[in-house]
Amino acid sequence: MDRVPSKTRRSAAPPARRTAAGAERPPGVRELSARATRDSILRAATKVFAKQGYDGGKVDQISKAAKSYDRMIYYYFGSKEGLFVAVLEECYRRFNEAEEAELSLDEAQPAEALTAVIRFMWRYYLKNPEFIALLNTENLHRGKHIGKSLRAREYSSPAVDVIGRVLAAGAQQGLFRAELMARDVYLMIAGMAYFYLSNRYTLSAFLGEALDSADALAHWEQFLIDAVLRTVAAVAPAAPAAPERGRGKRLAAA
Repeated sequence: MDRVPSKTRRSAAPPARRTAAGAERPPGVRELSARATRDSILRAATKVFAKQGYDGGKVDQISKAAKSYDRMIYYYFGSKEGLFVAVLEECYRRFNEAEEAELSLDEAQPAEALTAVIRFMWRYYLKNPEFIALLNTENLHRGKHIGKSLRAREYSSPAVDVIGRVLAAGAQQGLFRAELMARDVYLMIAGMAYFYLSNRYTLSAFLGEALDSADALAHWEQFLIDAVLRTVAAVAPAAPAAPERGRGKRLAAA
């Protein structure tokens, strides 16, 4: 039986120890062992919850996959729900970490920078199907678990901020619309990428096309890029309409 979720959970890692002079000490053997145990439980839980969902994922399955014990899950995470929240937080943390590591944007070239952001998000979703599966599970639960996370907003901010800076640079150069909201563009990218990948198997049957083929995936990636760039592009002022031939003469004759 799963324990009642506790209101507090242990932090992701113990605070760094410091010497009397204030210098940070290297972690000791026990601390390294604790971190390894916690990380092993998180990895196992990610796989179990992604495959079985929140309701189907059992604590004993997770502890067995982690080669640990049920009591260690309760010790580090307080409850099954606490563990699931930690899994979701870790997924978002890895997303942000990958974004920082892989994206080197030149905001002086806003169209290229925005294209790079779109490609990163699409390919990250594509390469991390467990992320999609976990989001599907949490949406079935109407976000009630991630809503209890104190870090959810913290993890969503970096991606929106990056897009915001690129949009501002593009607007300043007259390339992008000035009234755009970074949140809306983020939702457009995430929505088009997430919907396609999370529904590609049922849509393949419905449409009679192999949406999971390499060609189909490459096509949607380019379609997504084109759609976003067209949406954010500044609208050129309309040229004045040319007078209709002969119209002035007819009006004068009348």
